[in-house]
Amino acid sequence: MATVNASAGAPLAPATRTSFWRTFWTNAVIAPRTTLGFMRIDFVLGTIFIIPLMQMVFFVFVVQVSGGGASAIAFTALGNAVSTVTYSSIFSVCQTTDSEKQQGTMEHLLVSPANRLALYFGRGLLPILISLATVSVGILYAVLLFGVQIPVATVPSLAVSVTLTAFAMVGFGLLLGGVALYLRTSIILGNIFLFIGLLLSGVNFPASQLPTVLQWIGYGFPLTWGLSAIRASVAGDSLGAVALLWGAVVVAAVVSFGLAIGLWEYFERRALATGSIARF
Repeated sequence: MATVNASAGAPLAPATRTSFWRTFWTNAVIAPRTTLGFMRIDFVLGTIFIIPLMQMVFFVFVVQVSGGGASAIAFTALGNAVSTVTYSSIFSVCQTTDSEKQQGTMEHLLVSPANRLALYFGRGLLPILISLATVSVGILYAVLLFGVQIPVATVPSLAVSVTLTAFAMVGFGLLLGGVALYLRTSIILGNIFLFIGLLLSGVNFPASQLPTVLQWIGYGFPLTWGLSAIRASVAGDSLGAVALLWGAVVVAAVVSFGLAIGLWEYFERRALATGSIARF
């Protein structure tokens, strides 16, 4: 609230709000150390090194038992290497809402004058970095253990594809986090979209083998486009063809981040009106 100058009777300017970037970096650095738990070494190491290996081994074993050849094994290994991005980008980001509710900080966060965009996007920075590391380690496993061939000339294109996929998937996680603001827990949402990605995004078999309706549903998820871009990069497709897929990933990222902000605002109002803002 503005104060009044006693001598001149003119209102003084209100205190300047914290800048966007200061709020962004504060949430990017401090939030993981407090309410989110991202900085626990067991969490980081398990997400980056153990989860990709276990998921890849399981699905590759299924392919081997079903009689799949080397090409099928390589296809499945690469798909699961990329799909492990879901754990750090959807589960971790989506569960930030649960953590805030559980620790009783959600109400204080939402009544603060801090920029909402900076608050939400700042909390997505570390998950983006963990997502990049997870997919990179998964692809390394695919090369060393499962016979995936990645020509050196395709590495720059692959790096761009992985980076864009990480950004898009974290945006999707923020979107689900907005929905979870109104729900009792985000665990169900995370699991639902984890398995939707495995089924509809071309992780274990080409999406073209799905019924047309399911193919179109799959195209609505960033993982589908990100995985397509990564596969195209590894296959050495032309820059023009890969660039079209990059454009699709960027569109998916922009839509996800935009919907995330819109849903946060909508479900924030709904949660305050129904009391679910404090329910865990």
